[in-house]
Amino acid sequence: MEIQKLYQALQSAEAVIIGAGAGLSTSAGFTYSGERFQKHFADFIEKYGFTDMYTAGFHHFPTDEEHWAYWSRHIYYNRYISAPKPVYDDLMKLVQNKDYFVITTNVDHQFQKAGFDKKRLFYTQGDYGLFQCATPCHQKTYDNEEIVRKMIAAQQVETQNFASLQIPTELVPKCPVCGGKMTVNLRSDSTFVEDEGWHAAAQRYLDFVNGHNHGKVLYWDLGIGANTPTIIKLPFMQMTYKNPEAIYATINLGEAFTVEQIQDRSIVINGDIGEVLKEMLTL
Repeated sequence: MEIQKLYQALQSAEAVIIGAGAGLSTSAGFTYSGERFQKHFADFIEKYGFTDMYTAGFHHFPTDEEHWAYWSRHIYYNRYISAPKPVYDDLMKLVQNKDYFVITTNVDHQFQKAGFDKKRLFYTQGDYGLFQCATPCHQKTYDNEEIVRKMIAAQQVETQNFASLQIPTELVPKCPVCGGKMTVNLRSDSTFVEDEGWHAAAQRYLDFVNGHNHGKVLYWDLGIGANTPTIIKLPFMQMTYKNPEAIYATINLGEAFTVEQIQDRSIVINGDIGEVLKEMLTL
């Protein structure tokens, strides 16, 4: 019943504003623990006892060479390969003919891989595919695909099994301005670089939201958890409340909820996002 209601709301919407969180990528197969983690990080797990990619990312490795051996794999398997399941592709099929915009806390670039218009995307928390000065001494980011692939190759032998927890010293990235350390462009503290591209995307999102603050707007929350509700979830609920024609929809496995003030204009689906989207495509 709720899936049917969501499909109908999508069809009748004049604009669709998608808010995507970790739950969407998890549904697409980008899991940070279990078999996938064990397959690609067995040597790090053996040495350090890591349980998942997320917490391993906070480990203070003894050398830069080992730090980037870990992080190059983390980036590669969560940014430069396609998601194991076609969840993003199915979402694209559902909204491709709609007037849409996406705001996401995900940093894995899967929206663009699935064909979403990059001018309709706002990555609020950064991008695994970008490096920045760790200080930072300047507000600019740098594409890292070429160097990450070199780091990956340096750790592998002919069988493609990882043979080293180190990368060659010459591959350790250095800031081209100050010569200091580089880091991944991920928001974790005040050192996060918001470059020109970030600000341009933020303005496009603001313009889209302000241009669709009335009429039949669908605010579609996909996998937004409780970690960062103030970025997407709460604003979506507030905008729905202010627009009597708007609908708030959420799909999340185990964390789907709405608030009393918009209960009558909410569609709440507690389930796997990929399965729900697949069913919507059959309607």
